[in-house]
Amino acid sequence: MKRSVAIVGGGASALFLAVSLDTSKYKVTIYERNKTLGRKFLVAGKGGFNLTHSEPVNMLTARYTPIDFLHSTITRFDNQHFRDWLASIGIQTFVGSSKRVYPIKGIKPIEVLKAVLNILEEKEVQIKTEHTWMGWDEDNTLIFNKNTSIKADFVIFALGGGSWKVTGSDGLWQSFFEEKNIKTVPFQASNCAFKIEWNQDFIVKHEGTPLKNIAIRCNDNIQKGEVVITKFGLEGNGIYGLSPQIRASFLKEGVATIYLDFKSVWTLSILQKKIENAPSRNMGQVLKKTIKLSPAAIHIIKSKLSKTDYLNPERLAFYIKNLPLTIIDTSPIDEAISTVGGIDRNEVDPNFQFKQLPDHFCIGEMLDWDTPTGGYLLQACYSMGLYLGEYLNQQTRLSH
Repeated sequence: MKRSVAIVGGGASALFLAVSLDTSKYKVTIYERNKTLGRKFLVAGKGGFNLTHSEPVNMLTARYTPIDFLHSTITRFDNQHFRDWLASIGIQTFVGSSKRVYPIKGIKPIEVLKAVLNILEEKEVQIKTEHTWMGWDEDNTLIFNKNTSIKADFVIFALGGGSWKVTGSDGLWQSFFEEKNIKTVPFQASNCAFKIEWNQDFIVKHEGTPLKNIAIRCNDNIQKGEVVITKFGLEGNGIYGLSPQIRASFLKEGVATIYLDFKSVWTLSILQKKIENAPSRNMGQVLKKTIKLSPAAIHIIKSKLSKTDYLNPERLAFYIKNLPLTIIDTSPIDEAISTVGGIDRNEVDPNFQFKQLPDHFCIGEMLDWDTPTGGYLLQACYSMGLYLGEYLNQQTRLSH
């Protein structure tokens, strides 16, 4: 007799768990609160469907915080394994200039999702939509929609984090686990905009302007990329990867200081020599014509430096590569791309099983881990789903 598996949630980690389960052993059912599966998966595909990142595995695994939590999971099913698997179901991919991995031109996010759903149909995985999980009854039976009871041999929660409530990922499930004395960590925004108090004149002139090819440092961690100036502050991949360091500074000091390097391709000594040897003595012209900084970058530098430092080639060069900015807040959680927090990592074993709830598991963004955007979030969700699926397939006891 087949054993039953209830997967609560229908996002990326849930889908790839269901794909990997041996349905000759298990009767698998996915319970999703929305009318369709994969809403956050599809939202992530707007503006370019970044499926994973092409970095070598040793670099890929180093992108996760804490670095050891998902190491064995991701190495078991890494970015190349995922690309090979996609190719096997007819989804060809390519590596973009950013080293991110996308479906080839013409393949839309919904087509990727449909290819996965077709596999689930072939495997006879049942899908129950408009089923909102409401906790357990006294004998650990799952309750959906207040009056539907579901008992399963294995229960896997994949309910997502606390961002993008429109997709159903609201984090309200935390209270149900707290009632079971399972420790949770409050959600915090990650991969989000960070608040800077800009001068009003600066925002009028430069709101929406990108700062390209810069490097940003926080607590000795450096992130290269591009950010966009907004009324709120800064956002973009050039700062998202520093989310853990910025949050750590908030926790310790209440604010965070970041340092902008507008010319990361030049050393300090080269930059200083270019300023000193520039044909013009007008520093504005030197920055524009010789150093080739954007008007927005020049405005930021001038606003932060004294006249003495601005006119001194040595001091000016130093601040072009080490300009301090104070971050005073993060964007609201629901505006963040992802969150940290959720189920405390110590509450699960290496196979993501709750230590206090045998045969109950937790995967995906429900758990307290962090990583930048760029395909890393989705890759971890795929990897956790496949990893847990393989673990359950190895269980030999098929019936009670």
